[in-house]
Amino acid sequence: MAGLDIRYVGGPTAVIAVGGLRLLTDPTFDPPGDYPIGARALTKTAGPGVTAATLGPVDAVLLSHDQHPDNLDRSGRALVARAPLVLSTRAARERLRGTVRALPSWEHTELPRPGGGVLRVTWVPALHGPDGSEKLVGEVTGFVLSGEGLPTVYVSGDNASLDLVQAVADRFAPFDAALLFAGAARTPLVPDAPLTLTSEQAARAAAVLGARAVVPLHFEHWGHFTEDGDSLEAAFAAAGLGGRLHRLKPGGSVTF
Repeated sequence: MAGLDIRYVGGPTAVIAVGGLRLLTDPTFDPPGDYPIGARALTKTAGPGVTAATLGPVDAVLLSHDQHPDNLDRSGRALVARAPLVLSTRAARERLRGTVRALPSWEHTELPRPGGGVLRVTWVPALHGPDGSEKLVGEVTGFVLSGEGLPTVYVSGDNASLDLVQAVADRFAPFDAALLFAGAARTPLVPDAPLTLTSEQAARAAAVLGARAVVPLHFEHWGHFTEDGDSLEAAFAAAGLGGRLHRLKPGGSVTF
């Protein structure tokens, strides 16, 4: 099976190198500061471990959603505008246009690999909060990467629903790797429930997915996260899954 390399940039942003292709998740490269969203603001507490200028070329962007600055910031928007292909939601396609491609959940597109063959990218459902929150937080998607001789990889996006994780597992498990957006994000918009997976839910998701390796994303560098990397490590250890968790430092990478 072909190898898989994941480089953590920071926040929700990582570079996935698989099958001769480089895919970038939710581009965020702006410096720390307050970023307005409606009448509120989200506070970024740390910059990226890799700059957009030194990132290198990417073949496609996996954009879980475009409406929140912690998933697509100003620098990220500039990158998306020149990216050869952006895979995202229907709402993002309407707003961003350009090279954005959107499909319904469970549909897929195929990206040609430089050495022959294809990488299949399947849109999978995500819910950015509790049931009924989509009208407040907007549309979000996750992705599954697969292909002949390639590892199977889940990118959750800002999903808070274990029921949807189970639905993904029912179709694709087991996974070679899962990039789980965690951090138990909370904002006044939905005050009574987390908008992303808690640490304990992330560990449960890893088990449900049969994920051999988990790289957590989007659990740090923003003030609205209520659980951190230490919490993730404790939850995975308590579930007997500590060996599967790969908590990277910004700029760091892991190869499977």
